[in-house]
Amino acid sequence: MYKDSIDRIKVEVINCKLCNLCVNRRNAVPGEGNSNASIMFIGEAPGRNEDERGKPFVGSAGKILDETLEKVGIVRSRIFVTNIVKCRPPGNRVPTELERHVCKNYLEREISIISPKIICILGRTAFESLLGGGSILGSRGKFIEKDNRLYFLTIHPAAIIYNNKLRSALEKDMLTLFMECKRLDIPI
Repeated sequence: MYKDSIDRIKVEVINCKLCNLCVNRRNAVPGEGNSNASIMFIGEAPGRNEDERGKPFVGSAGKILDETLEKVGIVRSRIFVTNIVKCRPPGNRVPTELERHVCKNYLEREISIISPKIICILGRTAFESLLGGGSILGSRGKFIEKDNRLYFLTIHPAAIIYNNKLRSALEKDMLTLFMECKRLDIPI
């Protein structure tokens, strides 16, 4: 029996050919960050910049996430960031059920290895994929416990690119997450 690791998953993701997303990708994008993180952030899928660099949340949405985390006092190097699917869907469309299903094993293994105290779900697709939820706007800013895991719901930072009025909602949510981490004595 082998010991699973984030490095092993990274190699598997980079070489994955389990669905058609591998055809047009430049780079697969495995999760990245602190493998002992107390908080894991899960988004939808890589965008153009992530596809080019092979790293999650390095484009415009990543910049918004970084700025928001810094503003509330969460240090990016202490968290782990990943996505529901590991390759960019053409035209940044929403990943299909098949694409989500194929990548599910990678995500479940990342969660198992990191074993975060809180999983921060970024956006509707991640909410739907992980918890069967619907609209993120009606549920954002809330904690949900399921299967002995604590989830926190917020909008995806990419939403702010299209509607800057959502920036204050994301900032408020991240502050709520920060305060709960402090209350629970979770290192951030």
